[in-house]
Amino acid sequence: MHGAGHAHDGRMRSVASPRASDRSRSASPVATVRGQAGGRTASARRRFLAATALAALALPLLPAAPAEAAASQVRGMEYWLDDYGVREAWGASRGAGVTVAVIDTGVDGSHPDLAGAVVGGTDVSGIGGATGQTPLGSDSAHGTMVASLLAGRGQPGGRGVLGVAPEADLLAVSVGFEDGEVDSDTQIAEAVTWAVDNGADIINLSLTRNTLDWPESWDDAFLHAAENDVVVVAAAGNRGAGTTIVGAPATMPGVLTVAGVDRRGEASFDASSQGITIGVSAPSEQLVGASPGGGYVTWQGTSGATPLVSGVAALVRSAHPELDAANVIERIVATADPVGAELPSPLYGYGLLRAGDAVTAPVAAVEANRMGDLAEWVRVHRRAAVDDPGGAASSVEGPAPLPSMVPRAAADSPEGVWLPSAAQLREVGIPLALLLGFGLAAIALVITAAREAAGLRKAPKMVRVRREVPDPVEFESPPRPE
Repeated sequence: MHGAGHAHDGRMRSVASPRASDRSRSASPVATVRGQAGGRTASARRRFLAATALAALALPLLPAAPAEAAASQVRGMEYWLDDYGVREAWGASRGAGVTVAVIDTGVDGSHPDLAGAVVGGTDVSGIGGATGQTPLGSDSAHGTMVASLLAGRGQPGGRGVLGVAPEADLLAVSVGFEDGEVDSDTQIAEAVTWAVDNGADIINLSLTRNTLDWPESWDDAFLHAAENDVVVVAAAGNRGAGTTIVGAPATMPGVLTVAGVDRRGEASFDASSQGITIGVSAPSEQLVGASPGGGYVTWQGTSGATPLVSGVAALVRSAHPELDAANVIERIVATADPVGAELPSPLYGYGLLRAGDAVTAPVAAVEANRMGDLAEWVRVHRRAAVDDPGGAASSVEGPAPLPSMVPRAAADSPEGVWLPSAAQLREVGIPLALLLGFGLAAIALVITAAREAAGLRKAPKMVRVRREVPDPVEFESPPRPE
């Protein structure tokens, strides 16, 4: 513990109260939003697109069921509690004594699953509630969903959402991503600074700026976090929401960036992104979370994967209070289950999250944060910008995330996924890959035509590509009156 103490990516589908708030980008709204959506002016829209976005993708909503009925079903949907070793980790820690700041759209602390979880908060938008517990914007459910996956208390009888760190405390910091008295860049900087000054041991950022660079105000705020030994965890973003490359804050040195995987542990196409700054991967599909007003939603996106990792960081800090931020992060990445030969991988980082090992396995101590040193980056790159004010670069030179290269069909192919190396992506990029793909297809057509012309009866061997789609989740609903 340190002593002193922006697009969200996810899809969601309502499974309970018709008051559940939907932060959907793409699904048709069918639930009543509880919060302050507010009209979006043209200037606010420009400000929003140029700055921070949340990281969640929306799914079609299921028929509404009573909150009580849904609460009894959602616990069984939290597959990550067993598959990723969370219950195993609970033998040593449940997050007690650790404080996590959720910088988001606001957290509805009155939800039964979050009773007693929110111990403080603020609003940096100028339009929200003073305690950060008033959901804001058209995606107002987002912050509550994130908070429940991180530190949900659940309810008696095995009901409700149980977070990864169910005994950790939360600080709710509400941000106006669409509107606000100041721009969202300024809000994020103020939110991070406030969280550090008010006792946060971990900061969860389920958002992306959708740019590689970041404003200088973030230098000061994130350096303040590093100097006060705060772990910062950020979402990689989602291709399905338009984030094809990892953007800030996930590109910032020192930040633990989280990518998303599907139920099989394979890189998600829609609910994740790609980049050389990714540190670890966690589930980002078939997630369930609490929504404002006592309801529940199913959703997907790295917005949901991120609080799972933040929750594990809370378990580690609780079990090992002597560790600094660098070594908390080290336990998470060093114990991750590697995927492939390249480490870190531009898709998985150092591998799949293993909560039990992160908390209990022996891990060698480190002197420096494996995710980088923001102070050194600022010293080198900001000084270079001052020394060369006439430079051609229009944005801050920073870590260079990689563009997405995972074809939708190939991701499910039994033949595996072709992925170029990081160097190839930097030097060659997508156009050559596309040209090669079309060229190979053309060659295959020519060979086939030649064989047919020669009278060959034997058809060329074909590889059947099958995209596996999980069965939809059904929830019990009472009979509807005629």
